[in-house]
Amino acid sequence: MSADSIGFALLLLGIILLVGKGIRITTPLVQRLFLPSSIIAGFLALFLGPEVLGALANAMGSDRFSEAGLFTPEILDVWSALPGLLISIVFATLFLGADLPSPRRVTRLVGPQLSIGVIFASGQYVVGLLLAVAILVPFFGSNPMTGALIEMGFEGGHGTAAGMRESMESLGFAEGGDLALGIATVGVVGGVILGVAFINWAVRTGRTECLDGTVEQSLSEQRGLFRDDENFPAATMTTRPASIEPLSLHFAFIAAAVIIGVVLLEALQAAEQWGVANVPGYDVEILSHVPLFPLAMLGGVIIQVLLQRTGHTGILDHQMMLRIQGFALDVLIVSALATLSLTAIAANWQPFVILCVAGIVFNVFVLLVLCPRIIGRFWFERGIGDFGQSMGVTATGLILMRIADPENESPAYEAFGYKQLVFEPFFGGGFVTAAAIPLIYAFGPVPLLVAMTIVLLVALGVGLFFYGPRGRREIREARATADVS
Repeated sequence: MSADSIGFALLLLGIILLVGKGIRITTPLVQRLFLPSSIIAGFLALFLGPEVLGALANAMGSDRFSEAGLFTPEILDVWSALPGLLISIVFATLFLGADLPSPRRVTRLVGPQLSIGVIFASGQYVVGLLLAVAILVPFFGSNPMTGALIEMGFEGGHGTAAGMRESMESLGFAEGGDLALGIATVGVVGGVILGVAFINWAVRTGRTECLDGTVEQSLSEQRGLFRDDENFPAATMTTRPASIEPLSLHFAFIAAAVIIGVVLLEALQAAEQWGVANVPGYDVEILSHVPLFPLAMLGGVIIQVLLQRTGHTGILDHQMMLRIQGFALDVLIVSALATLSLTAIAANWQPFVILCVAGIVFNVFVLLVLCPRIIGRFWFERGIGDFGQSMGVTATGLILMRIADPENESPAYEAFGYKQLVFEPFFGGGFVTAAAIPLIYAFGPVPLLVAMTIVLLVALGVGLFFYGPRGRREIREARATADVS
């Protein structure tokens, strides 16, 4: 494949993204759904590719577009390789430039939030694995690894689903990547639709503390644009461009984080292979199927800790990292959706529908039943963020929190942000997500089901019986203060 082909494939992705943004600006229905432009562009590329346009051309007896739609096989090859590369950049940037508070402070600030987050994530494993063991494997002949797809698609989102594709293919679960991407798409769309509906319901029934009246968004917000009088700087200059362009410096640190991840992963895989070759009775290989991106995230944490210890944290700006992360995620989503196999989803549509419905029902239960019993004050404003994240991606949760708390009156943003520091290394694309598929392949679904059930019960117990009473006490104190005033 020539460099020109790779370059043109990347340029074409940019054009498709631009068209997706144009659709977002000009289409009221899409605006009300708050669909990201990358999702719109991904669907457009999917429609113009071999799975839709190519299939239609083939059905009509035409050979003109039947092979790759409007694109070429070389372009699709480039796009199919991008998600596995870009996901490491997305995760390497998670903690670079961010303040890493002490574990004690994090625990004190976000205990209830972390309990809810763990309940969402571990519960999705429990629901998915129970379905796999009781229904999907015996009645539909599904691969046992389907039990991990709810958490991978809903909690992890498109990036994680695409990043895990190669691991699933290497373990004989080739359709897993397409099913996970389909679940992620259902999660993003369903998360926004249900989230906005629940916000309006909460406002009408008096369950919110930050809003009263009907939830409305300005036209500029629906279009995804800033008003002329709004000023949101993209990032802060941390070095003088005459020395090095700040964007180049931040990219260099991301590269270092990814390289650290590569070294760590290869060291772990070498240790495992040594054990397989030299330890009698040990023949299980798990790390050989673990992808790079969770180790790239750990590389970012290592760099950030070193910068904090040496007093050089000012050299990195987390907002700049978020812009790079957002760019990588947008390109990843478009390329992943463009190369999605609808054939694989259609061949497994019953398990796909069952997983999606079960995941949505569980998430709604956690939001409406468990959040008010665990979080206490501002339970809806804080819970809706985790609901959005558990249905789609972190950005979905932030969108819903901004709608529910536009003036930042609640501690939702702060608690959510600190929770991510503890939560992200494990779920939603962290080590648990990355190891789940190899673990199911090596030991079957039952051991992981037992482990996740224990995690779920611990999170429920801590949330309901420790943080729950504290939250109810805070509500009583707030009401007493309001009555006095």
